[in-house]
Amino acid sequence: MAREQAGICAEGNLHGQYLLFDCVEGQEHAIRAQLSEVSHYLDEMTELYSDVAFSAFIAVGANYWDALYPDSRPALLRPFPSLTHGDRHAPACPFDLFIQIRCDRQDINYMVSHEICLMFEDLANLVEELKSFRYLDNRDLTGFVDGTENPKGLHRQEVALVSDDDKEFRGGSYIHIQRYQHDLKKWNNLKVKKQEDIIGRTKQENHEYSSFNKPKTSHIRRTSLKDNQGKSLEILRQSMPYGDMKEQGLFFISCCHTPLNFELMLRSMIVGDNNGHYDHLLKYTQAVTGAAFFAPSMSFLNKKAHQ
Repeated sequence: MAREQAGICAEGNLHGQYLLFDCVEGQEHAIRAQLSEVSHYLDEMTELYSDVAFSAFIAVGANYWDALYPDSRPALLRPFPSLTHGDRHAPACPFDLFIQIRCDRQDINYMVSHEICLMFEDLANLVEELKSFRYLDNRDLTGFVDGTENPKGLHRQEVALVSDDDKEFRGGSYIHIQRYQHDLKKWNNLKVKKQEDIIGRTKQENHEYSSFNKPKTSHIRRTSLKDNQGKSLEILRQSMPYGDMKEQGLFFISCCHTPLNFELMLRSMIVGDNNGHYDHLLKYTQAVTGAAFFAPSMSFLNKKAHQ
């Protein structure tokens, strides 16, 4: 039975660290073997530091997958859907590998990140690194609680992990990342009621607006979608805030059993509906990166290690 990587469905943490690599061409055989080694190392760290909720996962870029695993491809894996509509953009910035590391101790995140970079020495180049943190009671830097609608309990696995529909990739997950930069000066100049109308929730109490009162341009309205049967299109968000005194934002991460749910949400935010209702939160934040990946099961990584 396929065993998923622990970090995909893990609960939240105090600290996160993200590593994005581009791989050295011609080293695919060695990289396949090393990915298995890294996944075992991360599994050991998960057990060793369970008291501080360590978790991690490795994901392979959609644009790099065929070079690394030419004989096997997840059925729905495709590049990040770059979108532009008016002054709203969702750029695509493909990377070969993405590693999420999270823990309630930042020193452990650093130690593990350093070891992973050593393990990939001469095989992959670190091209982007970012640290994230929990802000107050799970709030985004806009001041609103983030992730309220995330699936709970075992439903997290149902939403995030591929099932038997694609048996070779059972236990894997389609991953989409975006790094958003917030214009907090512009945002904080708004009255609280205006902010709440843009989000679709009250700020302090975190109460969702009723359907009648929720603007069609609110963030929640644009991302709460249903299929033709009226079933909610869900993703598991593993997003966390990041920032310093010069730049602040959200590192958005979607984990899902299909890429379609994220793609539809992104289009709903940027393009909007047939009447031009787009997500007005995008007046105050801008995605500066976007990439699509697949996080295979540990079983898949082990099986392909020496092929």
